[in-house]
Amino acid sequence: MPPRTTIASKSRAKSKAQSSSRLRSKGRAGRSESAGVRILSSGRDKLAGKWFEKLVALQARLRAPKGCPWDREQTHESLRKFLIEETYEVLDAMEKGDSREFSSELGDLLLQIIFHSILAEETGRFTISDVIESVHTKMVRRHPHVFGKVKAKNSADVLKNWEQIKAEERAESHAEEGKAQGAGEPTASILAGVPRSLPAVLEAYQLTRRASHVGFDWDKLSDIFDKFDEEKRELEALLPNPPGFDASAQEAPSAAAIPRAEEEVGDLLFAAVNIARFLGVDPELALKKANRKFKRRFGNMEAAAASEGRRFAELPRERKEELWNLAKLAEDGGESKARKIAKVANTR
Repeated sequence: MPPRTTIASKSRAKSKAQSSSRLRSKGRAGRSESAGVRILSSGRDKLAGKWFEKLVALQARLRAPKGCPWDREQTHESLRKFLIEETYEVLDAMEKGDSREFSSELGDLLLQIIFHSILAEETGRFTISDVIESVHTKMVRRHPHVFGKVKAKNSADVLKNWEQIKAEERAESHAEEGKAQGAGEPTASILAGVPRSLPAVLEAYQLTRRASHVGFDWDKLSDIFDKFDEEKRELEALLPNPPGFDASAQEAPSAAAIPRAEEEVGDLLFAAVNIARFLGVDPELALKKANRKFKRRFGNMEAAAASEGRRFAELPRERKEELWNLAKLAEDGGESKARKIAKVANTR
Protein backbone atom coordinates (compact mmCIF):
# COMPACT_ATOMS: atom_id res chain seq x y z
CA MET A 1 0.00 0.00 0.00
CA PRO A 2 1.42 3.47 -0.85
CA PRO A 3 2.21 5.89 1.96
CA ARG A 4 -0.41 8.35 3.18
CA THR A 5 1.03 11.30 1.26
CA THR A 6 0.79 9.35 -1.99
CA ILE A 7 -2.80 8.33 -1.23
CA ALA A 8 -3.73 11.93 -0.57
CA SER A 9 -2.13 13.33 -3.72
CA LYS A 10 -3.41 10.57 -5.99
CA SER A 11 -6.89 10.52 -4.48
CA ARG A 12 -7.47 14.20 -5.21
CA ALA A 13 -6.86 13.73 -8.93
CA LYS A 14 -8.71 10.42 -8.93
CA SER A 15 -11.60 11.92 -7.01
CA LYS A 16 -11.96 14.75 -9.51
CA ALA A 17 -11.92 12.36 -12.47
CA GLN A 18 -14.26 9.85 -10.81
CA SER A 19 -16.68 12.53 -9.65
CA SER A 20 -16.81 14.05 -13.14
CA SER A 21 -17.43 10.63 -14.68
CA ARG A 22 -20.00 9.70 -12.09
CA LEU A 23 -21.90 12.95 -12.54
CA ARG A 24 -22.02 12.37 -16.30
CA SER A 25 -23.47 8.92 -15.70
CA LYS A 26 -26.19 10.32 -13.47
CA GLY A 27 -27.76 12.17 -16.36
CA ARG A 28 -28.44 15.78 -17.14
CA ALA A 29 -31.32 16.18 -14.69
CA GLY A 30 -29.06 16.08 -11.64
CA ARG A 31 -26.62 18.63 -13.07
CA SER A 32 -29.21 21.09 -14.34
CA GLU A 33 -31.26 21.06 -11.15
CA SER A 34 -28.22 21.62 -8.94
CA ALA A 35 -26.61 24.19 -11.25
CA GLY A 36 -26.95 27.75 -10.02
CA VAL A 37 -28.08 26.75 -6.53
CA ARG A 38 -26.41 29.03 -4.03
CA ILE A 39 -26.25 27.85 -0.43
CA LEU A 40 -24.48 30.17 1.98
CA SER A 41 -21.97 28.70 4.43
CA SER A 42 -21.89 29.93 8.01
CA GLY A 43 -19.07 29.97 10.53
CA ARG A 44 -20.51 26.76 11.90
CA ASP A 45 -20.23 25.08 8.51
CA LYS A 46 -16.62 26.19 8.04
CA LEU A 47 -15.64 24.92 11.49
CA ALA A 48 -17.36 21.60 10.78
CA GLY A 49 -15.46 21.37 7.51
CA LYS A 50 -12.13 21.80 9.27
CA TRP A 51 -12.88 19.09 11.83
CA PHE A 52 -14.26 16.79 9.13
CA GLU A 53 -11.03 17.21 7.16
CA LYS A 54 -9.01 16.33 10.26
CA LEU A 55 -11.13 13.24 10.92
CA VAL A 56 -10.75 11.96 7.34
CA ALA A 57 -6.97 12.48 7.54
CA LEU A 58 -6.85 10.74 10.92
CA GLN A 59 -8.67 7.64 9.65
CA ALA A 60 -6.44 7.51 6.57
CA ARG A 61 -3.41 7.67 8.87
CA LEU A 62 -4.72 4.74 10.90
CA ARG A 63 -5.01 2.70 7.69
CA ALA A 64 -1.56 3.70 6.41
CA PRO A 65 1.67 1.72 6.92
CA LYS A 66 2.80 2.01 10.53
CA GLY A 67 -0.77 2.87 11.42
CA CYS A 68 -3.10 0.81 13.63
CA PRO A 69 -2.86 -2.98 13.05
CA TRP A 70 -6.55 -3.43 13.82
CA ASP A 71 -7.68 -0.69 11.44
CA ARG A 72 -5.45 -2.07 8.70
CA GLU A 73 -7.07 -5.52 9.02
CA GLN A 74 -10.63 -4.29 8.53
CA THR A 75 -12.73 -4.77 5.39
CA HIS A 76 -16.20 -3.63 4.34
CA GLU A 77 -17.51 -7.01 5.45
CA SER A 78 -15.83 -6.99 8.86
CA LEU A 79 -17.19 -3.50 9.59
CA ARG A 80 -20.81 -4.37 8.81
CA LYS A 81 -21.68 -5.30 12.39
CA PHE A 82 -20.18 -2.07 13.71
CA LEU A 83 -22.25 0.01 11.30
CA ILE A 84 -25.41 -1.64 12.60
CA GLU A 85 -24.36 -1.46 16.25
CA GLU A 86 -23.45 2.22 16.03
CA THR A 87 -26.81 3.01 14.44
CA TYR A 88 -28.71 1.42 17.31
CA GLU A 89 -26.45 3.10 19.86
CA VAL A 90 -27.38 6.45 18.30
CA LEU A 91 -31.06 5.58 18.72
CA ASP A 92 -30.51 4.56 22.36
CA ALA A 93 -28.70 7.82 23.10
CA MET A 94 -31.46 9.79 21.38
CA GLU A 95 -34.07 8.09 23.55
CA LYS A 96 -32.13 8.79 26.77
CA GLY A 97 -32.04 12.50 26.00
CA ASP A 98 -28.38 12.88 26.99
CA SER A 99 -27.03 15.49 24.54
CA ARG A 100 -23.40 14.67 25.22
CA GLU A 101 -23.90 10.95 24.62
CA PHE A 102 -26.10 11.62 21.59
CA SER A 103 -23.38 13.78 20.05
CA SER A 104 -20.71 11.19 20.81
CA GLU A 105 -22.68 8.33 19.26
CA LEU A 106 -23.38 10.35 16.12
CA GLY A 107 -19.62 10.86 15.87
CA ASP A 108 -19.07 7.10 16.08
CA LEU A 109 -21.57 6.57 13.28
CA LEU A 110 -19.90 9.26 11.17
CA LEU A 111 -16.57 7.50 11.66
CA GLN A 112 -18.03 4.33 10.14
CA ILE A 113 -19.01 6.24 7.00
CA ILE A 114 -15.51 7.70 6.72
CA PHE A 115 -13.92 4.29 7.37
CA HIS A 116 -15.88 2.65 4.55
CA SER A 117 -15.04 5.55 2.24
CA ILE A 118 -11.31 5.23 3.00
CA LEU A 119 -11.47 1.51 2.22
CA ALA A 120 -13.23 2.25 -1.08
CA GLU A 121 -10.66 4.91 -1.94
CA GLU A 122 -7.82 2.44 -1.52
CA THR A 123 -9.28 0.23 -4.25
CA GLY A 124 -10.21 3.13 -6.53
CA ARG A 125 -13.98 2.68 -6.16
CA PHE A 126 -14.90 6.09 -4.75
CA THR A 127 -13.79 8.66 -2.18
CA ILE A 128 -15.41 10.47 0.73
CA SER A 129 -15.75 13.48 -1.58
CA ASP A 130 -17.87 11.36 -3.92
CA VAL A 131 -20.07 10.34 -0.99
CA ILE A 132 -20.67 13.93 0.06
CA GLU A 133 -21.12 15.24 -3.49
CA SER A 134 -23.59 12.45 -4.22
CA VAL A 135 -25.87 13.18 -1.30
CA HIS A 136 -25.61 16.95 -1.85
CA THR A 137 -26.68 16.60 -5.49
CA LYS A 138 -29.40 14.17 -4.50
CA MET A 139 -30.86 16.51 -1.87
CA VAL A 140 -30.98 19.42 -4.32
CA ARG A 141 -32.61 17.21 -6.96
CA ARG A 142 -35.20 15.84 -4.53
CA HIS A 143 -36.21 19.27 -3.22
CA PRO A 144 -37.46 20.97 -6.39
CA HIS A 145 -40.00 22.86 -4.24
CA VAL A 146 -37.04 24.61 -2.57
CA PHE A 147 -34.42 24.82 -5.34
CA GLY A 148 -36.72 24.64 -8.35
CA LYS A 149 -40.15 25.71 -9.53
CA VAL A 150 -42.22 22.79 -8.22
CA LYS A 151 -44.95 23.69 -5.72
CA ALA A 152 -45.61 21.73 -2.54
CA LYS A 153 -48.47 22.82 -0.28
CA ASN A 154 -47.64 20.47 2.59
CA SER A 155 -45.43 17.59 3.68
CA ALA A 156 -47.71 15.08 1.94
CA ASP A 157 -46.96 16.79 -1.39
CA VAL A 158 -43.26 16.77 -0.55
CA LEU A 159 -43.28 13.02 0.15
CA LYS A 160 -45.28 12.27 -2.99
CA ASN A 161 -42.81 14.25 -5.10
CA TRP A 162 -39.90 12.57 -3.29
CA GLU A 163 -41.10 9.07 -4.14
CA GLN A 164 -41.82 10.03 -7.74
CA ILE A 165 -38.33 11.50 -8.18
CA LYS A 166 -36.77 8.36 -6.66
CA ALA A 167 -38.77 6.20 -9.07
CA GLU A 168 -37.51 8.30 -11.99
CA GLU A 169 -33.94 7.95 -10.72
CA ARG A 170 -34.29 4.18 -10.58
CA ALA A 171 -35.68 4.12 -14.12
CA GLU A 172 -32.74 6.23 -15.37
CA SER A 173 -30.27 3.97 -13.58
CA HIS A 174 -31.99 0.95 -15.11
CA ALA A 175 -31.59 2.47 -18.59
CA GLU A 176 -27.96 3.42 -18.03
CA GLU A 177 -27.15 -0.17 -17.13
CA GLY A 178 -28.32 -1.19 -20.60
CA LYS A 179 -31.56 -2.78 -19.45
CA ALA A 180 -33.93 -1.17 -21.88
CA GLN A 181 -37.58 -1.33 -20.92
CA GLY A 182 -39.56 -3.55 -23.20
CA ALA A 183 -42.96 -2.78 -24.66
CA GLY A 184 -45.65 -3.16 -22.05
CA GLU A 185 -43.07 -3.64 -19.32
CA PRO A 186 -43.95 -1.72 -16.15
CA THR A 187 -41.74 1.15 -15.03
CA ALA A 188 -39.47 0.70 -12.02
CA SER A 189 -41.57 0.18 -8.89
CA ILE A 190 -41.43 2.76 -6.12
CA LEU A 191 -40.92 -0.23 -3.80
CA ALA A 192 -37.81 -1.39 -5.65
CA GLY A 193 -35.50 0.66 -3.44
CA VAL A 194 -36.53 -0.97 -0.16
CA PRO A 195 -33.60 -3.25 0.81
CA ARG A 196 -34.56 -6.88 1.38
CA SER A 197 -31.85 -7.05 4.03
CA LEU A 198 -33.83 -4.79 6.38
CA PRO A 199 -35.31 -6.32 9.55
CA ALA A 200 -38.77 -7.65 8.64
CA VAL A 201 -40.68 -5.10 10.72
CA LEU A 202 -38.74 -2.18 9.25
CA GLU A 203 -39.11 -3.59 5.73
CA ALA A 204 -42.90 -3.83 6.12
CA TYR A 205 -42.97 -0.27 7.44
CA GLN A 206 -40.94 1.08 4.51
CA LEU A 207 -42.99 -0.82 1.92
CA THR A 208 -46.35 0.44 3.21
CA ARG A 209 -44.99 3.95 3.85
CA ARG A 210 -43.83 4.28 0.25
CA ALA A 211 -47.11 2.92 -1.07
CA SER A 212 -49.03 5.42 1.07
CA HIS A 213 -47.06 8.32 -0.41
CA VAL A 214 -48.59 7.62 -3.81
CA GLY A 215 -52.13 7.23 -2.49
CA PHE A 216 -52.34 3.50 -1.79
CA ASP A 217 -53.39 3.43 1.85
CA TRP A 218 -56.25 2.76 4.24
CA ASP A 219 -58.92 5.44 4.56
CA LYS A 220 -59.14 5.28 8.33
CA LEU A 221 -57.57 3.53 11.30
CA SER A 222 -60.70 1.51 12.09
CA ASP A 223 -60.34 -0.26 8.73
CA ILE A 224 -56.89 -1.50 9.71
CA PHE A 225 -58.18 -2.70 13.07
CA ASP A 226 -60.87 -4.64 11.20
CA LYS A 227 -58.16 -6.17 9.02
CA PHE A 228 -56.17 -7.07 12.14
CA ASP A 229 -59.21 -8.84 13.61
CA GLU A 230 -59.78 -10.65 10.32
CA GLU A 231 -56.20 -11.93 10.26
CA LYS A 232 -56.48 -12.99 13.91
CA ARG A 233 -59.62 -15.02 13.18
CA GLU A 234 -57.91 -16.72 10.22
CA LEU A 235 -55.04 -17.71 12.49
CA GLU A 236 -57.38 -18.94 15.21
CA ALA A 237 -59.13 -21.15 12.64
CA LEU A 238 -55.90 -23.12 12.21
CA LEU A 239 -55.71 -24.09 15.88
CA PRO A 240 -57.05 -27.53 16.86
CA ASN A 241 -58.74 -26.07 19.95
CA PRO A 242 -60.52 -22.73 19.91
CA PRO A 243 -58.93 -19.90 21.92
CA GLY A 244 -60.12 -19.43 25.46
CA PHE A 245 -59.09 -22.80 26.84
CA ASP A 246 -56.46 -22.93 29.55
CA ALA A 247 -52.82 -23.39 28.58
CA SER A 248 -52.84 -27.15 29.06
CA ALA A 249 -55.66 -27.56 26.56
CA GLN A 250 -54.03 -25.54 23.81
CA GLU A 251 -52.34 -27.37 20.98
CA ALA A 252 -50.00 -26.13 18.28
CA PRO A 253 -51.07 -26.41 14.64
CA SER A 254 -50.32 -29.71 12.95
CA ALA A 255 -47.11 -30.06 10.98
CA ALA A 256 -49.09 -29.78 7.75
CA ALA A 257 -50.64 -26.51 8.93
CA ILE A 258 -47.34 -24.86 9.94
CA PRO A 259 -46.71 -23.15 6.54
CA ARG A 260 -50.25 -21.74 6.57
CA ALA A 261 -49.85 -20.64 10.20
CA GLU A 262 -46.61 -18.89 9.30
CA GLU A 263 -48.39 -17.04 6.52
CA GLU A 264 -51.26 -15.98 8.79
CA VAL A 265 -48.89 -14.84 11.55
CA GLY A 266 -47.06 -12.80 8.92
CA ASP A 267 -50.34 -11.21 7.80
CA LEU A 268 -51.19 -10.42 11.43
CA LEU A 269 -47.82 -8.76 12.01
CA PHE A 270 -48.09 -6.87 8.72
CA ALA A 271 -51.47 -5.48 9.83
CA ALA A 272 -49.93 -4.44 13.16
CA VAL A 273 -47.16 -2.60 11.32
CA ASN A 274 -49.81 -0.74 9.31
CA ILE A 275 -51.55 0.30 12.52
CA ALA A 276 -48.28 1.72 13.86
CA ARG A 277 -47.50 3.55 10.62
CA PHE A 278 -51.01 5.02 10.39
CA LEU A 279 -50.57 6.39 13.93
CA GLY A 280 -47.23 7.94 13.00
CA VAL A 281 -45.29 5.43 15.12
CA ASP A 282 -42.13 3.69 13.92
CA PRO A 283 -42.92 -0.01 14.61
CA GLU A 284 -39.25 -1.00 14.83
CA LEU A 285 -38.59 1.53 17.59
CA ALA A 286 -41.90 0.71 19.28
CA LEU A 287 -41.04 -2.98 19.39
CA LYS A 288 -37.53 -2.19 20.65
CA LYS A 289 -39.06 -0.25 23.54
CA ALA A 290 -41.49 -3.07 24.26
CA ASN A 291 -38.56 -5.53 24.31
CA ARG A 292 -36.66 -3.39 26.78
CA LYS A 293 -39.74 -2.97 28.94
CA PHE A 294 -40.30 -6.71 29.08
CA LYS A 295 -36.64 -7.32 29.91
CA ARG A 296 -36.74 -4.72 32.69
CA ARG A 297 -39.95 -6.07 34.22
CA PHE A 298 -38.73 -9.66 33.99
CA GLY A 299 -35.52 -8.65 35.77
CA ASN A 300 -37.60 -7.09 38.55
CA MET A 301 -39.56 -10.32 38.87
CA GLU A 302 -36.36 -12.33 39.19
CA ALA A 303 -35.02 -9.90 41.79
CA ALA A 304 -38.25 -10.14 43.79
CA ALA A 305 -38.07 -13.93 43.74
CA ALA A 306 -34.43 -13.81 44.88
CA SER A 307 -35.38 -11.51 47.78
CA GLU A 308 -37.73 -14.27 48.94
CA GLY A 309 -34.90 -16.78 48.74
CA ARG A 310 -36.43 -18.59 45.77
CA ARG A 311 -35.55 -19.17 42.13
CA PHE A 312 -37.99 -17.56 39.73
CA ALA A 313 -38.31 -20.72 37.63
CA GLU A 314 -39.49 -22.66 40.70
CA LEU A 315 -42.34 -20.27 41.56
CA PRO A 316 -45.91 -21.40 40.84
CA ARG A 317 -47.63 -19.77 37.88
CA GLU A 318 -49.91 -17.74 40.13
CA ARG A 319 -46.98 -16.16 41.98
CA LYS A 320 -45.25 -15.32 38.72
CA GLU A 321 -48.36 -13.49 37.57
CA GLU A 322 -48.46 -11.59 40.87
CA LEU A 323 -44.84 -10.51 40.50
CA TRP A 324 -45.51 -9.42 36.92
CA ASN A 325 -48.40 -7.23 38.05
CA LEU A 326 -46.22 -5.78 40.81
CA ALA A 327 -43.50 -4.93 38.32
CA LYS A 328 -46.08 -3.16 36.12
CA LEU A 329 -47.48 -1.22 39.07
CA ALA A 330 -44.01 -0.10 40.12
CA GLU A 331 -43.28 1.26 36.63
CA ASP A 332 -46.64 3.02 36.40
CA GLY A 333 -45.86 5.12 39.47
CA GLY A 334 -47.70 2.87 41.87
CA GLU A 335 -44.66 1.91 43.95
CA SER A 336 -46.43 2.38 47.28
CA LYS A 337 -49.38 0.31 46.11
CA ALA A 338 -47.02 -2.32 44.77
CA ARG A 339 -45.27 -2.56 48.14
CA LYS A 340 -48.59 -3.08 49.90
CA ILE A 341 -49.58 -5.82 47.46
CA ALA A 342 -46.16 -7.44 47.87
CA LYS A 343 -46.50 -7.38 51.65
CA VAL A 344 -49.87 -9.15 51.44
CA ALA A 345 -48.60 -11.60 48.84
CA ASN A 346 -45.54 -12.47 50.93
CA THR A 347 -47.75 -13.59 53.81
CA ARG A 348 -49.22 -16.41 51.72
